[in-house]
Amino acid sequence: MRSLKIVAVSAIYVGLILSSCVPAKEFQALQDKNVKCEEERERFSIENEALEVNLKELDSKYKVMKAEYEQLVADSLSRSVKMNRLRDDNQRLSSRYAELQELQKSIMAGSQKETRKVLAQLQKTQEELQVKQDALKELERQLNVRRKNLEEMQSHLNQVKGDLEERNARIVEMEQILARKDSAVMALRRTVADALFGFEGKGLSVQLKNGKVYVSLEEQLMFKSGSHTVDAKGVQALKQLVPVLEQSPDINIMVEGHTDELPFPSRGELLDNWDLSVKRATSIVRILLEGSQINPARVTASGRSQYHPIDTQKTAEARQKNRRTEIILTPKLDELLELLENN
Repeated sequence: MRSLKIVAVSAIYVGLILSSCVPAKEFQALQDKNVKCEEERERFSIENEALEVNLKELDSKYKVMKAEYEQLVADSLSRSVKMNRLRDDNQRLSSRYAELQELQKSIMAGSQKETRKVLAQLQKTQEELQVKQDALKELERQLNVRRKNLEEMQSHLNQVKGDLEERNARIVEMEQILARKDSAVMALRRTVADALFGFEGKGLSVQLKNGKVYVSLEEQLMFKSGSHTVDAKGVQALKQLVPVLEQSPDINIMVEGHTDELPFPSRGELLDNWDLSVKRATSIVRILLEGSQINPARVTASGRSQYHPIDTQKTAEARQKNRRTEIILTPKLDELLELLENN
């Protein structure tokens, strides 16, 4: 039995075009949807693991029942041999009984002593014959019961085998869907890396994690300190990414803003790190959508403040890594979700 991959399933995100700072209520709704999607992804992963466990249990049960079936077949063969032996004995006794009957007829005129002897022998033979016949009938009854049990066992084995084949087919189909998704994500990662080749190592990196493509944009490439206005270099990098996103309509786009843990001084419309991370995400979303063919429904802008650092050390280098914006590209999983719902 093939081991199953643990499915990393992500939900479909709703894109928002915000003309100003994202209201708290809409942002909360986005967060709730994101949590719900993560819970669904976890549920799908658990269901896939449960299917694997169930499949292993059915396979084990099938092997046990098959062994019992083979034992019943062997037992039935043994009993058939015994029944044939009894039939042969019965036939010999019947022949002997017939001979004694003939002998009785021939000596009826003889002495009573000989007659009684013959009658006693005949009676004994009849009793032995009756015992053999009774044993033969009992063996036939047992064979009929065994035959019925074998038929029921075979029927159950066929049903278990059918269940196994059905589950195997479902798992193979799921694996094929996931393989296609993995292949598409790998191709997308290569395409994105090629499009942004000139920027990699200069504040931009492209990685493949958990079945998603992460385009990480450091603050130094995109923004001045404390600002949510994208620099010219950042705009150039984003514009080079637009054609790739336009040609991949089945990819959802999540833009996440991140800050370091240092308190952000409130000024103007920006109150804290939450505001700054969200505002930076929406600024990048607007550049991606401006004049492009990207469907806004595919895009989600969110801010995660300082609460998802990639380096937890309290150093300048760690804080520089954490001040980033990530464009997360996720393949739609409609086909896999439909398969799970139908089963």
